[in-house]
Amino acid sequence: MINLAGRVQTLTPSTTLAITAKANELKAAGVDVIGLGAGEPDYNTPENILTAAYQSMKDGKTKYTPSGGLPALKEAIINKLKQDQNLAYEPKEIMVGIGAKHVLYTLFQVLLNEGDEVIIPIPYWVSYPEQVKLAQGVPVYIEATSSQSYKITAEQLRDAITERTKAVIINSPSNPTGMLYTKEELAELAEVCREADILIVSDEIYEKLIYGEAVHTSVAELSEDAKKRTIIINGVSKSHSMTGWRIGYAAGDAKIIKAMTDLASHSTSNPTTTSQYAAIEAYNGPQDAVEEMRQAFEERLEAIFPKVAAIPGFNVIRPEGAFYLLPEVAEAAEKTGYSSVDEFATALLTEANVAVIPGSGFGAPSTIRLSYATSLEALTEAVARIDKFVASKWQD
Repeated sequence: MINLAGRVQTLTPSTTLAITAKANELKAAGVDVIGLGAGEPDYNTPENILTAAYQSMKDGKTKYTPSGGLPALKEAIINKLKQDQNLAYEPKEIMVGIGAKHVLYTLFQVLLNEGDEVIIPIPYWVSYPEQVKLAQGVPVYIEATSSQSYKITAEQLRDAITERTKAVIINSPSNPTGMLYTKEELAELAEVCREADILIVSDEIYEKLIYGEAVHTSVAELSEDAKKRTIIINGVSKSHSMTGWRIGYAAGDAKIIKAMTDLASHSTSNPTTTSQYAAIEAYNGPQDAVEEMRQAFEERLEAIFPKVAAIPGFNVIRPEGAFYLLPEVAEAAEKTGYSSVDEFATALLTEANVAVIPGSGFGAPSTIRLSYATSLEALTEAVARIDKFVASKWQD
């Protein structure tokens, strides 16, 4: 009999993958399903990046690289951080990994001992708690309600800290809420972290997708102390539509970065060589495509937000970044005869042929996540289907 390790027996299956699998099954059967679950841009990787990747292979650059990333890629990341955030890093403070998810996983593995606590705001990205648990850490949750724009306060953070607290995760802009912390809000959180002497894990993967008058600030920008205790997590996946290339990075304390690099040397050897050359071009080459995609997402948000907000039983806050809406739909679920939002989401898929992600996977069971990383035509049709579905089943 095979007995699996205890560390994997407590993992929560990915809600996102489960819904995607069901949607794909229906599509394969010929059902016209519109998917609003995508966590990736619907554009191909820009042509200049594709060309650079192809040329690197033609030039024979297909061998092992240093475990923590090519020196040229580290320099490109350092230049990006200097240009965008006015932050100065050295190569020893940069580690390149196989996507931001792998970088986060590696970070928690080198950071946490058994019982160490990591504070995670709710709603959260689905993998944060699981990665903390896999490192024998303990997720500690702070609920950020819609009334506070899904952002935790300094008071909440201070109250959650114990002698076992090692770090807090700040994801801005956020998946799944799309909300963005202001410079002032980050300064208050950073001060609490200074007082308690804990680390900040700053997930900035959606940094380039900002809308309206909002401005992205990295918590590491705020002071020398904030920079010293912050590990920035970022990558090319969302900004340059390179999700499948799997290149992310960490920027932070050299001791932490060395430990991460050493661990990666025994687990992955190095990030994919071709992808690293593609990422060098992504950061060093023209950025026109990045802005074009950002503008397209903003146009979709402008068009689709009022339509979603008008659906009976949907309460939604306008996001400032990323490409998600997170409406609270508990009232809609109840009024249409479903005992939970998860059941409501399943019915949207099987009856209205629209795939959405239940918020239970993000720690927010009264919500669903809608991605607008798809065409405006598909978005408009999907929202119309949801509206029609709710109207047809509404019971006063």
